[in-house]
Amino acid sequence: MTRIALLLVALNAAALVAQDAPNPFFKAWTGPFGTPPFAEIKEEHFLPAFKEGMAKQKAAIQAIVDAKEPPTFANTIEAMDATGAALEPVSLVFGALSGAETNPKLQAINRDLAPLRSRHQDDIAFNEGLWKRVKQVYDDRAKAKLSPEQAKLLESRYKGFVRAGALLGPDQKTRMRAINEELSQLGVKYADRLLKATKDFRLVVEKAEDLQGLPPNQLEAAAQAAKKAGLAGKWLFTLDGPSIWPFLQFAENRDLRQKLLTGYLDRCRSGETDTRPLLAKIAALRVEKARLLGYASWADFVLEENMAKNPSGVYGLLKPVWQAALAKAKVEREEIRALMAKELPGAKLEPWDWRFYQERVRKAKYDLDEEALKPYFSIDRVREGAFLVATKLYGITFAERKDVPVYHPEVRVFEVKEKDGRHVGLLYTDYHPRPGKRGGAWCGSLRPAREGHKVTPLVTNVCNFTRPAGDAPALLTPDETRTLFHEFGHALANLFYMGQYRGGGRAQDYVELPSQIMENWAMEPEVLKVYARHHKTGAPIPEALAAKIKKSRSFGEGFATTEYMAAALLDMDWHTLAEPKEVDPDAFEKASLEKWGLIPEIPSRYRSPYFQHIFGPGGGYSAGYYSYIWSAVLDSDAFMAFKEKGDLFHPATAAAFRKLLEKGQTIEPAEIYRGFRGRDPKPEALLAKRGLK
Repeated sequence: MTRIALLLVALNAAALVAQDAPNPFFKAWTGPFGTPPFAEIKEEHFLPAFKEGMAKQKAAIQAIVDAKEPPTFANTIEAMDATGAALEPVSLVFGALSGAETNPKLQAINRDLAPLRSRHQDDIAFNEGLWKRVKQVYDDRAKAKLSPEQAKLLESRYKGFVRAGALLGPDQKTRMRAINEELSQLGVKYADRLLKATKDFRLVVEKAEDLQGLPPNQLEAAAQAAKKAGLAGKWLFTLDGPSIWPFLQFAENRDLRQKLLTGYLDRCRSGETDTRPLLAKIAALRVEKARLLGYASWADFVLEENMAKNPSGVYGLLKPVWQAALAKAKVEREEIRALMAKELPGAKLEPWDWRFYQERVRKAKYDLDEEALKPYFSIDRVREGAFLVATKLYGITFAERKDVPVYHPEVRVFEVKEKDGRHVGLLYTDYHPRPGKRGGAWCGSLRPAREGHKVTPLVTNVCNFTRPAGDAPALLTPDETRTLFHEFGHALANLFYMGQYRGGGRAQDYVELPSQIMENWAMEPEVLKVYARHHKTGAPIPEALAAKIKKSRSFGEGFATTEYMAAALLDMDWHTLAEPKEVDPDAFEKASLEKWGLIPEIPSRYRSPYFQHIFGPGGGYSAGYYSYIWSAVLDSDAFMAFKEKGDLFHPATAAAFRKLLEKGQTIEPAEIYRGFRGRDPKPEALLAKRGLK
């Protein structure tokens, strides 16, 4: 690192330590591995820390601009990478709490912060002096002796300025600032309304006879939820995943299934939680922003940085998979209709019937009852199973640390070490739904790895899994089991990253490879027999049951792939709009799904009013929700590298894949993948795995 960069870091660190204020973001963290002191952090600490961090970064940027030396990679690009030292800790901690443990105070702070952060980012992006130095370094790149990672970082920084609007005229920059600020505020409002609508919905059941078919652990969980809500003696069901999906799968009461799914599908469509005006404005502003920058649509702008490169590349992948999935879904529909006709003659198959009768078809075809599986998938066993796979693949070990501060009592922390005892990083796990936690599952960071892993990475896995019921531990469904392995795969990528810098680009359709490949190990019989053990007896899962799991692996994939693909196509349709005008969200969504031929019995996984992946803060998956299927091609092909060796833990293949993970995106993803596989990925493995050939 250059003298300027080192000086900036030292000044930032010294200033933080020198502060007399009790704000924990203004002092060095002295806990194990310098972890965040969550017990000391209060809501009132965030805004001052953000403002201080922004001011320090602006001062550091100005020092780069004012430097007398000619611009070089070291004194400009590398120095820029060090300027966020004071802002990074508060940003990451605030982001973690906003997702997993928010409250009205944090939400209010987030609303105030959104325009401040937008202006701060634009102040850097539109700093003419900084842009001139970056451009000079980029123009002189052929003369510099840069490593591949440095070359990628330089290109990323240069393109980042261009894509932010560095080449725009004064009036256009003023408009760009206004668009960015408004988008930041709209995204926060969208997320707030969605969280409220999700948490406000309650299905309260008073009669036990209305709950026929539900398994005991589901009934116990609903009874506990009701008691906690002051409804003792009743049963409470919510829109949280562990509550709604088992209900739709097992509850015999058709009217209640309809009520619960309708509540889920009709969220955010009325009153104070209506997100439709917000998302219509977001979509229109994105078109305007893209066109200011010279792109035909928001999708064209986003995809330029992804492996797909353009909308044609995405649609080219999605269309054949969609057609195969929809065809299989129609076959599944006929199987369900046939069974339903025997039990409810004359009744029409509706969306709230699909999961219920699909489960019955599964039992009939494979003699496989999902409830019979759950005793073998207690949450601690599943987590240990994921750890076991990582140990066998990479030699790393996991040991719980009770001395590391956490933001909620349910959070557990594990230290990750190499086989020889060298420290790798910390993994925080947070597995159950709470009122302040948004839905879904994600991997986050409290501190990213960098400087060739000299900095300890702090990685989080946050999920919304079934809670314990009665005296039994939390028992996971197969889907939840795969989700735990999925997020753990993201964690491994963050823990292993060996790059020198904070980042050099992020192709959205590549980042799901490390997570999705881990799902492949979760249900392999060889792996199941080690970790899937009965929570009471400790007996391993019977071989016959493991064989049924393998045999039924592609069961229901028509439904699962179709409901996902519908959302991916809806996302792409929203973001290939070419006119910066607001459209009616309901009419647009209806036209999109009808155009693709989605059958009415299968709703899109996400409808526009609650599609947080693409309309929430930052819109990280906008024009990018397809990336899960793109990465699925990669992960299926990559897993075949192990299968072809006849060893799920083949040492040389595992070592090569770890190198892939260590590189992150320090060079082009396609090049990294070819380095692992020796060729480009092929889609055949995915189609075979999902039974879509």
